[in-house]
Amino acid sequence: MQDPRPAPSLLTIDDFERAARARLSRMAYDYYRSGADEGRTLRENRRAFRRLEIHYRVLVDVAERDMSTTLLGTTVPFPILVAPTAYQRLAHPDGELASSRATSELGTIFTLSTLSTTSLEAVAEASPGPKWFQLYVHKDRGLTRSLVERAEAAGYRALMLTVDTPLLGRRIADVRNGFALPEGLVMANLLDATAGVPVAERGSLLAAYVASRHDASLTWRDVEWLGSLTRLPILLKGIIRPDDAVRALSCGAAGVIVSNHGARQLDGSPATIEVLPAVADAVAGRCLVLMDGGVRWGTDVLKALALGARAVLVGRPVLWGLAALGVEGVARVLAALRDELSIAMALAGCPTLASIDRDLVRRARPARPT
Repeated sequence: MQDPRPAPSLLTIDDFERAARARLSRMAYDYYRSGADEGRTLRENRRAFRRLEIHYRVLVDVAERDMSTTLLGTTVPFPILVAPTAYQRLAHPDGELASSRATSELGTIFTLSTLSTTSLEAVAEASPGPKWFQLYVHKDRGLTRSLVERAEAAGYRALMLTVDTPLLGRRIADVRNGFALPEGLVMANLLDATAGVPVAERGSLLAAYVASRHDASLTWRDVEWLGSLTRLPILLKGIIRPDDAVRALSCGAAGVIVSNHGARQLDGSPATIEVLPAVADAVAGRCLVLMDGGVRWGTDVLKALALGARAVLVGRPVLWGLAALGVEGVARVLAALRDELSIAMALAGCPTLASIDRDLVRRARPARPT
């Protein structure tokens, strides 16, 4: 049984990360925490938020704050969603079941990864809350079609197509650790597909799987093909350029997620909060715009909303909560971000999400040399 005594000290996302690190194996922690190559983009995702200042308004009635929004027909009480993250049973025996239950309790949207350690059907049955399914397109298009059909049949409300992973970015910690799932854990949605995957003598087993099974020839034509398979709305995850966002619209996407894959793909790519305004301006309200990457505080959420996101997704914070306290930890992480956003809205003079506008956030001026 987990010791409940440290729980009162878990006030921030960084607190949860420290607690998670103490409980996770080195391989699991490194897998969740690390970015690609030297980690430049990983650091920038968070630093870029720090360079933005909130120019708050005063004497606004903020006695009541409304944080609710509607995303692809689903109304959520606050604009913070759970991003798809793989292999959650590395963090806790209940893995994706625990995360989806906690998310459902708080009323927001849970996104399940193709690379989950619990089947999409089991996760769908675990809780009544709204769920989206993240999809990788495989070389075996029959497998891809099957995943889409299974997700639709299980009641998932949208597909999130990851478009930034033709190959896996080099995650040095995983290579050094020889990352692989421990005995008893499997990619539960892909049991047939994983048969015959070559086992790397050195390096990451995940990288070996992606190289052998993911379709690196994926193009915009395949987005249209995917749309022909389903009635579900499709979001493209991994967009950082305005021209790609506009092209996503022309291919029938219902939305885009401004994302650099948690800085796990191309090191040296921009922080997502830096490119968010240009993407939002390019689509000009014609599709849903979401963002992930570096969100650790409610003020980060406020900044992302001001710069054009309808909502944000969080990945690593959920994993830290899961590793620390299971269902309770995930719920506490999401509640902390929600409550921090509510306070930030009050102090910034924003009683509603609609009142959070571009003028609220400005880039800090560089300090003068002394």
